[in-house]
Amino acid sequence: MDAPRWTIDGIPERPGVYLFKDRKGKVLYIGKAVNLRARVRAYQRPGADGRLNVAFLDRDAAEVETIVTRTEAEALLLEDSLIKQYKPPHNIRLKDDKSFLMLRVDLGERFPRFRFVRSHRPDEQKGSGRSRYFGPFASAKVIRRTLEDLHRVVPLRDCPDSVMNHRSRPCLKHQIGLCSAPCVGLIDEAEYGQLVERAMTILSGDIAELERDLIARMQAASEALEFERAAEWRDRLAALRRTVENQAVRPRDSVHRDVLAVARRGARAVAHRLSFRDGRLAESRSHRFQTELPDSELLHSVLTALYGGGRRELPAEVVLPWAPDELELLEHALGPHVQWVVPRSGERKRMLDLAGENARATLKHFESEAAGDEAALEQLIETLDLDPETEVIDCFDISNLQGTNVVASRVRFRRGHADRSGYRRFKVRGVDGQDDFASMHEVVLRSLRRGMQDGDLPDLVVIDGGSAQLAKALEARDEAAAFHVAMVGLAKARSERQVAGKRKRRTEERVYLPDRDTPIELPRFSAARHLLERIRDEAHRFAITYHRKERGKIQSRLDSIPGVGAKRRRALLIRFGSVAGVAQASVEEIGTVEGISPALAQTIRDHLRQKAP
Repeated sequence: MDAPRWTIDGIPERPGVYLFKDRKGKVLYIGKAVNLRARVRAYQRPGADGRLNVAFLDRDAAEVETIVTRTEAEALLLEDSLIKQYKPPHNIRLKDDKSFLMLRVDLGERFPRFRFVRSHRPDEQKGSGRSRYFGPFASAKVIRRTLEDLHRVVPLRDCPDSVMNHRSRPCLKHQIGLCSAPCVGLIDEAEYGQLVERAMTILSGDIAELERDLIARMQAASEALEFERAAEWRDRLAALRRTVENQAVRPRDSVHRDVLAVARRGARAVAHRLSFRDGRLAESRSHRFQTELPDSELLHSVLTALYGGGRRELPAEVVLPWAPDELELLEHALGPHVQWVVPRSGERKRMLDLAGENARATLKHFESEAAGDEAALEQLIETLDLDPETEVIDCFDISNLQGTNVVASRVRFRRGHADRSGYRRFKVRGVDGQDDFASMHEVVLRSLRRGMQDGDLPDLVVIDGGSAQLAKALEARDEAAAFHVAMVGLAKARSERQVAGKRKRRTEERVYLPDRDTPIELPRFSAARHLLERIRDEAHRFAITYHRKERGKIQSRLDSIPGVGAKRRRALLIRFGSVAGVAQASVEEIGTVEGISPALAQTIRDHLRQKAP
């Protein structure tokens, strides 16, 4: 076995963070350790095939840099910060890594109500600080359904203070039994407080007493032949049970517990997490990723991504399929109150098996998607006669509003599926007015030049448009000296009129190639066409999203001028092309726009001159 290009010489036996880099200094992987020297030395041990036990270190790593910290906890925090900064390709980054949805009630309010929140932090509490949290919940849909069912049983208000304090009569929700109308004094604070206590009891999972009460009321109404009333109690009972029994799995205890299972095949891996709170399954979520890390280090990275940096409330217990690397570092950094369990039997093992089944099912779907994407890519390579090694595809799209605020997007697909780390946004700076051809030339040139500098060029560029747009992109490619990057233009399907019969014929999606006079028409249901359409549609979506954001910023400067509404704002943008154009115009020129009086023209000019940067 050849010796690796990096050594452990000079690495101290101290806690800290290590960074593997390639020849150009790009960070490939970041890790943490209680003992840096021992940890980095472990990567030099050969695997079963005689190579290093992590393939990308053998293949790409040229050096290792270390940063010493005073404690293990500091190493954990530093690792999290550096991963966010460098975004190394081989670290685990959970794309849905966000805090849980929870319900919060502030008991310091006069008439408390339940609100949605996305975290559980003291700085979010207001009033007296006597806030209670319930959850977490898997999605906004689940939490809304829970609140709807809760209000059928306990009629609390859900309107904000600004609405409640200005009502003179009850709203419709009071009339249908979903609100007790504290806004107009139909319930006092003490009685309302009892409703709040009952709601918190229900959300905590203790419904036995209320369940018995509702059953008794339903039976009494039925015996009295008051069937409509009995149906009402029945519906409330069903809502009560749904509130706390949405999940199929209910442990026997009320320990706050996360159960994490991992399934993998090769570089594809799935971690599935079941979160139990107050005796209920509060969340079930899969995290998918590509990784070459060994299993023990993979699990360590997933745990750090889930719980490091204070992203979410730590459970009292985490159930794992095996012990992760550097477990003592996790225990020290995350606190002694978290218990790490690797069960062999019993209820925890059944929970782990359930999480494992979910992980394997998601992995199977993951592999099926990937196989379809790769098959579509292979068909595209064959159809367009591309380099067999084609893997990375970029697509560009231009978005503007009648020549104003021109922006562009670049999306990247790798092996047939989206690689969001390669998405980019551009503001078109060197083009005046609406010129999509010049705009395309500018953004392709900027992207390819940057790719040449960073060694990050695509194998294929797809241009949204026909031969004219493709010609401009090819000019940009030649200026950037990125001659080996293949380029095609993708034109949408459209109707064409035949000359002889004067009948319309619908063309299919057409692909323009640099060395062909006529485009290639892709069959309607081919996998290659579907892949190109997905890439183009994603570029269009990404460009439109960015344009709306930028357009909103520009319009706000005109919207803030008294007397300028939507119609006049649009007329000004059409006439002058941009807010900057309006600001540079004279009062007389602004006054020529329909609906703009001389006085208003003076106001617009003064306002924009004052606000102009």
